[in-house]
Amino acid sequence: MAALDPPTRRPGRGAVLGLASAASFATSGPFAKALLSSGWSPGAAVTARIALAGALLAVPTAVTMRGRWHLLRAQAGMIVLYGVLAVAGVQLFFFNAVQTLSVGVALLLEYLGLILVVLWLWVRHRARPRRWTVAGIVLAVAGLVLVLDVTGEMEVDPAGVAWGLAAAVGLAAYFVISARDSDGLPPLAMAAGGMVVATVALGTAGLAGAMPMERSTAETELAGATLPWWGPVLGLALVAGAMSYALGIAAARELGSKLAAFLGLTEVLFAVLFAWLLLDELPLPVQLVGGVLIVAGVAAVRYDELRGEVPATDALPPAEAVGAEALP
Repeated sequence: MAALDPPTRRPGRGAVLGLASAASFATSGPFAKALLSSGWSPGAAVTARIALAGALLAVPTAVTMRGRWHLLRAQAGMIVLYGVLAVAGVQLFFFNAVQTLSVGVALLLEYLGLILVVLWLWVRHRARPRRWTVAGIVLAVAGLVLVLDVTGEMEVDPAGVAWGLAAAVGLAAYFVISARDSDGLPPLAMAAGGMVVATVALGTAGLAGAMPMERSTAETELAGATLPWWGPVLGLALVAGAMSYALGIAAARELGSKLAAFLGLTEVLFAVLFAWLLLDELPLPVQLVGGVLIVAGVAAVRYDELRGEVPATDALPPAEAVGAEALP
């Protein structure tokens, strides 16, 4: 059943966590570009990122789970769903989308997941979107189009569009499942467990030939410095992997899936910023305008929630009921 936000939610803290998560996710661009330029395939870079991130989270997860290991067994189905769809699925679907679409168009399709989150809350919890949320969607999508600069080289391929929309489903699942806080499972445990599952899924996809797994030990270039290959790999795993997912889950539990999804759009703004600082890729004026629109969209959604027009509900069925009914 739909339920109002728990009184323990702290939107201010959630916003800080959400922005930190978005910034962490955005560092994946420079780190990945350094690896790709030295001979790594996207599939190998993603798999290394997720696998090592899961290993890095193992110790702190074990500490937080002392006396609560039964929660992992109780939430095994949700962890598998999170790992396969929200972690591995997004990566694999996006990788396939960019085979026939420009990166900008593929990202635009993936970030339509925020609309799917709103639709999920409407259908599953009867939280019908009102005018400020609709306005927020329009502003955010318009800003995303400008930031990603997709209007210049619009490439459309039916198969690529299908993969991009599949990535949107995975992204929506990430926010919906991350916001689930009624089972007592710590964010670190959900992140670590999901990454173990995702590593197995990505490794299986690589062995099956769904994506190339090419690696290199050549030196890499990042921000004008020459680094060993493991430098960007560690950055991907620690910052763009372990930190980003753990912070993202914690943020979604404070904000709810809808606001967390809109705040997650700031990742593209941080990506532009880091590309400027680390790769010397100057942002275009149109991208700055798009950034303002994205921020305005997030503000509109938050204003809608403050007015109480749409309760930010994320109550999901209990763990034992998780199944097709709980799919995003």
